Amino acid sequence: MQLRNFLVLTLMALLALPSEAAKNKKDKGKKGSSECEEWSWGPCTPSSKDCGIGFREGSCGGETRRLKCKVPCNWKKEFGADCKYKFESWGACDSSTGTKTRQGTLKKALYNAQCQEAIRVTKPCTLKAKAKIRAKKGKGKD
Repeated sequence: MQLRNFLVLTLMALLALPSEAAKNKKDKGKKGSSECEEWSWGPCTPSSKDCGIGFREGSCGGETRRLKCKVPCNWKKEFGADCKYKFESWGACDSSTGTKTRQGTLKKALYNAQCQEAIRVTKPCTLKAKAKIRAKKGKGKD
């Protein structure tokens, strides 16, 4: 009976070893595994021009890393790619400027970015709206 118990325990120990070794190997090979928890990240810097694919550098203790990132090439770059906002619907077209606006409130700041709590963005009115504005202005001059 003792021999049987010994064999069962030995078999269980042998079965546990490969899974523990595999776990350690998996943790070692994991990309980005680190003991450090408080990373400080810089802004995303495009590789060429002023927008597009680039890199951001981070540091923690003596470690440094580079992550791939992307700077938007449109109106979003005004307030940064790391600031995520929840936007209201676009307002009506302002006939004097030919633009419409909307408000955004900060939802999330990535990589400890310094973001404004609320922003206001504008864009040109659609062609249909511009045509209506021109038509109205033309009628008023007669």
